[in-house]
Amino acid sequence: MLRRPAIAFAFGMVGALCESVISDERPNVLFIAVDDLNDWIGCLGGHPQALTPNMDRLAARGVVFTNAHCAAPACNPSRAAVFSGRMPARTGVWSNDSPKLLKLHPKMQLLPTTLAKAGYQTLGTGKLLDSGSANRSLFAEHFTTEQRWSPFTRESVKYTDKEVHTKATDTPRHVVKDRRRGPIILPLNRMPSDRKPTTTDGESFDWGSVDVPESDMGDTRITDWAVERLQDRDDTPFFLGVGYYRPHIPLFAPSRYFDRFTQSPAELPSVRHDDVDDLSAIARKWAIEPVTAGRHSTVVAHRQWRSAVEAYLACTTFVDHQVGRLIDALDDKTFGDNTIIVLWSDHGWHLGEKQHWGKWTGWERSTRVPLIVVPPGKLANRFASAGSRCDVPVSLIDLFPTLTEMCNVTPPDELDGKSLVPLLRQPAGTADRQAVTTFGPGNVSLRTDRYRYLRYSDGSEELYDHDTDPHEWQNHAAKSDLRSLLNRLRKLIPPEWSSEK
Repeated sequence: MLRRPAIAFAFGMVGALCESVISDERPNVLFIAVDDLNDWIGCLGGHPQALTPNMDRLAARGVVFTNAHCAAPACNPSRAAVFSGRMPARTGVWSNDSPKLLKLHPKMQLLPTTLAKAGYQTLGTGKLLDSGSANRSLFAEHFTTEQRWSPFTRESVKYTDKEVHTKATDTPRHVVKDRRRGPIILPLNRMPSDRKPTTTDGESFDWGSVDVPESDMGDTRITDWAVERLQDRDDTPFFLGVGYYRPHIPLFAPSRYFDRFTQSPAELPSVRHDDVDDLSAIARKWAIEPVTAGRHSTVVAHRQWRSAVEAYLACTTFVDHQVGRLIDALDDKTFGDNTIIVLWSDHGWHLGEKQHWGKWTGWERSTRVPLIVVPPGKLANRFASAGSRCDVPVSLIDLFPTLTEMCNVTPPDELDGKSLVPLLRQPAGTADRQAVTTFGPGNVSLRTDRYRYLRYSDGSEELYDHDTDPHEWQNHAAKSDLRSLLNRLRKLIPPEWSSEK
């Protein structure tokens, strides 16, 4: 077993004088990102048929943040915020249509480069800051492979000129071949394209089982690479980032992950059909338009809602299996005794709630994310007991200062988050905290321990009371007796975080 001296950890609230233990050695970091994962995992209880034993055993080893939220509910801005430690208004990365972070700030000191400067070997694989080549510049060693369209290739899913006329019809048809079975007709769900009906691009709003070995899936291949790196380590502290793509659409997974639904069909999420009636016009537009996925009306008309839910649950279990392989490899080499493990998702995902599919809204389903932090085993007595739960609202923007503190590394100046170390020691918390999410300039969502407040660029507002309305079905913003509460919540949002500079 590798034994290293204890590292420095700060105790007490941020900014207070605190006791510490100083050492020249530092813990490893295993940084696991899962794309588009909402609270449909066992330890969060978001769906009664969630099957995630490996994420659950991670939760049993550390602290689960049950009220964690993203800085922005889309891949590009959320990941830019995590890796930079700065909100979208600070970086200019507001949405998926914004330029990439490294294009706007090629010299910005990001999380992996900060740790590398302190002597860490940085390794990364899969979708982390980006799903493309931009990751390579962040890590000393990096591996990439096709994840989004696996088990197919990006080129193979494109419609031919002869096929594209079918894409917007009720009988879309694109023939693709995998490496073993021969021709397959896409989309598997046989639904017309709502977002790109006239382009030859592959339609990602699709789901279904694929009869292929797990080795054909990109998320399996990145796990293979990460496991190999864990099996060949020296005493140099490492930061290993592993970015899983599923359950991002298309919701393809090997057939065995769908088998359980033959006997027990999936339960649909709880919804109200009049849920958007008390929203402003701009909010209803955010709900209904197919910006990051398809239309709810199309899913319902084609009787695909239950199949989509089953595919999302299947893909989540598939990724959970990969997480289990990763944790087993870490423990097999006894790195778990001196490794911080962080599992997070970049944002949530709607499956029909608020008549919406995908992300890019300011509601709970889109902003709330799984967040699990496991301190090094040998320092467990300095933190809350294993399996603790923290209900205090926190943000993914807090990860950068948390890891630099836990690793005894000096962070860059002017990070926007607050270290989670005090909450890792005392999950009940003693300070008033909130989580702010922006979804484009002028659109902002605030989550406190009880309330969610939203404000749109046209000035319209929403207010939900999670003590009585966890589904956010009743918008109370128009109630005259709640004006003082609204004023208090408005003041909790830093004005510079919601407006474009």
